[in-house]
Amino acid sequence: MTQRQERSSVSRRLAYVVISVVFFNYLLDNFLDVVKVSATPARVVGSLACLLAIGYLQLRVFSRPGADLHSPRAYLALGAMAALVFVPLLFFPTEWTGMHGFLAGSVLLVLPGGIRWLVFSAVALSNGLYQAWSVPDLSTQIYHVIASMVAGLVVFGLSRLPSQVKQLEAARSELASLAVSKERLRFARDLHDLLGFSLSAITLKVELARKLLGAHTERAMRELAEILGVAREALTDVRAVASSYRELSLADEIESARSVLTAAGVAVTIETDRRELSPRSRTVLATVLREGVTNLLRHSEATRCTITISHRGSTASIDIVNDGAPAEVTAERGSGLTNLATRATAINGSLLAQVTPDGTYRLHAEVPAEPVLEEPADGSRPAGQPMATRFAQVLFVTVVIGYGLMSLFQVAYDYPRIGLPGLATAVLATAIELGLVLAFVGRTRVHLGTAGRLAVLAVMAVCVYLPVWIFDNPFIADPGFLAGSAALLLPRRYGWTTFIAIAAGQSFVFPATGLTGSYVVYALIAVTNHGLVLYALTRLRSMVTELHEAREELATAAVAQERLRFARDLHDLLGYSLSAITLKSELTHRLATIDPDRARRELTEVLEISRQALADVRSVALSYRELSFDEETQSAQALLSAADIEVTVKIDACDQLPTEVKVTLATVLREGVTNLLRHSKAEHCEILLSSSPRLVTMDIVNDGIPEAERKSRDGSGIGNLTTRVRALGGDLHAGLTPEHTYRLRAEIPLPFN
Repeated sequence: MTQRQERSSVSRRLAYVVISVVFFNYLLDNFLDVVKVSATPARVVGSLACLLAIGYLQLRVFSRPGADLHSPRAYLALGAMAALVFVPLLFFPTEWTGMHGFLAGSVLLVLPGGIRWLVFSAVALSNGLYQAWSVPDLSTQIYHVIASMVAGLVVFGLSRLPSQVKQLEAARSELASLAVSKERLRFARDLHDLLGFSLSAITLKVELARKLLGAHTERAMRELAEILGVAREALTDVRAVASSYRELSLADEIESARSVLTAAGVAVTIETDRRELSPRSRTVLATVLREGVTNLLRHSEATRCTITISHRGSTASIDIVNDGAPAEVTAERGSGLTNLATRATAINGSLLAQVTPDGTYRLHAEVPAEPVLEEPADGSRPAGQPMATRFAQVLFVTVVIGYGLMSLFQVAYDYPRIGLPGLATAVLATAIELGLVLAFVGRTRVHLGTAGRLAVLAVMAVCVYLPVWIFDNPFIADPGFLAGSAALLLPRRYGWTTFIAIAAGQSFVFPATGLTGSYVVYALIAVTNHGLVLYALTRLRSMVTELHEAREELATAAVAQERLRFARDLHDLLGYSLSAITLKSELTHRLATIDPDRARRELTEVLEISRQALADVRSVALSYRELSFDEETQSAQALLSAADIEVTVKIDACDQLPTEVKVTLATVLREGVTNLLRHSKAEHCEILLSSSPRLVTMDIVNDGIPEAERKSRDGSGIGNLTTRVRALGGDLHAGLTPEHTYRLRAEIPLPFN
């Protein structure tokens, strides 16, 4: 098992442990309330059966990764959850009010759109109204409403945690295989322009040379020499792009460097700490390593070389130092180093090549471990779920503030005992704790040094324990925030040890203030839950942000891979053509003076090949090659999934369809998906193809109505598609459906057999 897989497995286990412990504590707290009032066998068995059923529904239905929470089974489970929350109130009127949070959270998970928030609010308010019927105290009623809302948000957030972990693992895995496409594309992006010019020049010069043969043989020879030069240069360009298709691996490049340098008699020392890097940073460092070793072997007489790959904070660096400094290190850097510098600066890194004071030559590159995503050139961004990151932030802030308010309500119950000074101290201590949690602990991208982390924990510890000591009241502060912050800020082993120590410490704090028995149990449950919830929601917020960025990068990488396919086609088409042009031009050059007629025939063939090659370049570059409907379907699924759009594909067998029909449908599919990604904010998309003996129909339906639909009927893309479809006697329609979705429909009649 690799290091990445081990970390993924740990993340999954930790997510399940956290939600299981938190939910168990909620259920245990309620069970203790039931037992505390009356521990008759009927009450114990009945309450335990209901609590176990609630726990089963929450863990096995609502919190299970991959579960379809919009299915009839999910709605049936939600109905069962409602019955398990409200019916037991008839038998446990004061002890069952803590279960509303499970129903409120499940409502947010299952119900669609805005209605879920209305039902969520109604569930929380129902708890307050029920309390108003049994307890006349307004503060108690408000406390139960807030508690239900906070518990519901906690249940909702934690239930999403395992699925977020799973999605993030999948996104990271796919990103690792796709991210290199963008780097390879750098070699291919100018190929069409370059070869288009080269082939046009060859065509013109061949026509001229053919006319000059016989009458002006000397000038024809010069033209043939230029044709040979252009053809050879173009063939070199094609092969260079083809050779760059290989995926760069930093680990492979390290081993390759060790082997090559050792074989060249260079004593090599390689040091690396093996920390994980983003795929783009890894690729840049691998490229620097390859180019640095290549330059060392070509341009120096080194006998020793040291390669060091290290990390400092949020950056990673590579140093390649050798004792064979080039003769002219002050000269303008060559194209190799210039390309390396361009690659490094593209991800906000840097490159430095210099002779050190001790006479060694040093190539140093520094890149961010997690480079910031580049905006697409046209300013557009892949369609996705930007609201998810904002909602995760709002969820985190709301729960933290809710816990703070609940803690202050607990303090308010002891107002006669602690008085105004105690209440003011509690408010101040809670405010400081909340401020530290929101400003530092919960913001994973705020990088604190060791001293900063310890300072935050020290201030929180003072806010927790000093008021307890002064007012002899353990309810005056919330140590759960301190426990969760320790788990987040300290290294894993020390963080969780501190977490356990803080929770266990309540068994000493409460007895020291005269509170024992059930108070100690409740304190342990509260500290454990608050700490775990703070930890889990902070990780959830971080993962949602990382997942959204990974999906955006996946979409960009998928597009890059799609474009790379055209570059690869370009090489496949032109490798043979350019080789044939080169060989025939060399033959013509030899025949020009001894057999002009045959030379003219060879030039005619060169002209035909160059014209066909130029047509191939334009064909691939403009995507006019014969498209495969199967390939386009797979590509559409990959692109839509990468953009976080749920896609459903239902395709009838289309093997027997005429080729021109399949090519047109593939073109419509490509354009439809491209427009969806560019102009809509869809969450769901259906691709349907149905075929009958006389008609084939394809529908692309999505729930993200494009802005352009309100302003314009058709863009140039849809207009071009309409022309293609009508050329086969069919028709194309694009617009809104009665179900308020956007549909692109192509209908093409089939010829009689």
